[in-house]
Amino acid sequence: MSPSDLPERDGAVLAYGAANVGNLHRVLSDAEAHAVLDAAWDAGIRSFDTAPHYGLGLSERRLGAFLRDKPRDQFTVSTKVGRLLRPNPDDEGGLDLDNAFHVRTDLRRVWDFSAAGIAASLDESRERLGLEHIDTLYLHDPEKHDLPQALAEALPALESLRAEGQVDRIGVGSMDAAALAAAVSSATLDEVMVAGRYTLLEQPASAEVLPACRARGTTIVAASVFNSGLLASETPSRDARYEYGGVPDAVWTRLERILEVCRAHGVPLPVAALAFVAREPLVTTVVIGGSRPAQLAQNADSWRAEVPAQFWDDLTRARLIP
Repeated sequence: MSPSDLPERDGAVLAYGAANVGNLHRVLSDAEAHAVLDAAWDAGIRSFDTAPHYGLGLSERRLGAFLRDKPRDQFTVSTKVGRLLRPNPDDEGGLDLDNAFHVRTDLRRVWDFSAAGIAASLDESRERLGLEHIDTLYLHDPEKHDLPQALAEALPALESLRAEGQVDRIGVGSMDAAALAAAVSSATLDEVMVAGRYTLLEQPASAEVLPACRARGTTIVAASVFNSGLLASETPSRDARYEYGGVPDAVWTRLERILEVCRAHGVPLPVAALAFVAREPLVTTVVIGGSRPAQLAQNADSWRAEVPAQFWDDLTRARLIP
């Protein structure tokens, strides 16, 4: 099997989430960012997700530059709306570290869930990406601004853009299970990006989001499946990052129990993390990040790895997964 032959897993494909090439958590040069994207492509990944929020547009610009010489029919791109980027009159040459991005604050994010704002955001993303057509458009983090307005105005605006052929698919991306469930019930969405709420470690999306998606025929894109990197290593550290902070004691105890089952079956934790989310029939895409080329190659290998059925039986019996 060649590196470009990255198979589906239980009907799901592997995608790259491009927040890291927007200088999330650390600075990447243009060359380093290109090398990361090149490693994703060489690993066989053909689906890419970005957003204006990621590095104040840097992620979109770098991803677009990388894809410029790739055949358009060989990849798909999703981006997000809800935050417009506008000149920052208060810029003093600082960095956007409050949002964990190592980029200048010469731009600022302006929430806008109006139909005009949604349309403007799409046009501006097209320009930054250098693409005439965006495959999938998500409303980004609606609960962080105004969820009622999102349901009443932003989602109908997305539906109109899809009806006009401006985008192929629409959805909502969020870390908030209640907001995702409300969005699925309020509009005809193609998919929702569930970030960190359906993972091997925890599945709060199982209560409301998954049932709502089944009822409405909405599929799931699973993101942050490593819980901010906690599940990305075979031997996670107690001082690892979790939800942009430290790991709570209860979460660490649960992880230790999962690790016991992994070791008993010889299943590396990252392999288990990827395979778990792909097992859910609603999940059509699993999004991974990464700021180093080696991480992309390793994740592609983990994606291909086999997991014995007894492993899942033992996790279920221990009430560690549904």
